[in-house]
Amino acid sequence: MPNFFDIHTIFFTLWDYPMSYLEFFGVLSGGIATWLAARANVLTWPIAVGSVFLFFFLFYQIQLYPDMFLQVFFFITYLQGWWRWTHPVAQEADQHRELRITRLVGVPLISTLLAGVAATGLLGTFAQNLHTLFPLLFSKPSAFPYLDSFTSVMSIIGTFMMIHKKLECWWVWLVIDLISTYMYFVKGVKLVGIEYGFFCLIAIQGLWHWTREYRSYPMQQSPN
Repeated sequence: MPNFFDIHTIFFTLWDYPMSYLEFFGVLSGGIATWLAARANVLTWPIAVGSVFLFFFLFYQIQLYPDMFLQVFFFITYLQGWWRWTHPVAQEADQHRELRITRLVGVPLISTLLAGVAATGLLGTFAQNLHTLFPLLFSKPSAFPYLDSFTSVMSIIGTFMMIHKKLECWWVWLVIDLISTYMYFVKGVKLVGIEYGFFCLIAIQGLWHWTREYRSYPMQQSPN
C-alpha cells in the first residue's frame, strides 16, 4: 500500500506535474472548507479539520515549518470555531440560531495588526534558526522564514476573527492568500499555489457575502 502521507507518493501526473495524494486531498478539502466559509456555512469547520491534518505532513516535507506548526493551531481552533458558531449566546444569535456577523474596527483592529507584525519578527527569527537549534528534526533551513512567519501569524489572527465572525477577517485572508500563492509556486507545490490564487477570489466573495448579511440585520441586532 502506498504511503499516503509521503509527498513523493504520486496520485497522478497532469501536464508533467506529479500530483501526490497528500497535496491533492489537502487542496480539495481546504478548497471546499474555504468556499463554505465564504457563505458562513458551519460545515466549513469539520471539513477544514481534515484539511489541516493533511497539510501538516505536506509543509514538513517542503520545509515551511511555521506553516507546519500553524496546522496544529488550526486543528484546535477549528474545533473551537465549530462550537462557537453553533452555540452563540442569545444576544449574539442570528435568525438561524448561529453566531451573527459583527465588526472589528478602530483601536482594537489596529492593535491586533500591530501585535501581528511584532509576532512576525519573533517567529521569523526562530524559524530562521530551526535547522541549527534542532538539526535532527529539521535537516534543511526554513524557506522564507519571515514571509512564512507573517502569513502564519496573520492566519492565527484571521482565524480568531473568523471564529468570532468578524467581517474584517476577509481583508486579512486576502493579504495572506496573495503572499501564500507566491510562496507555494516558488516551492513547487503548484496545485496548492493555484488553490491559494482561488482563495483570493473566495476572500473577495466572502467579504461581499458577509457584508451583505451584516447589513441585512435589524439595526438593534448588529452591534460592533
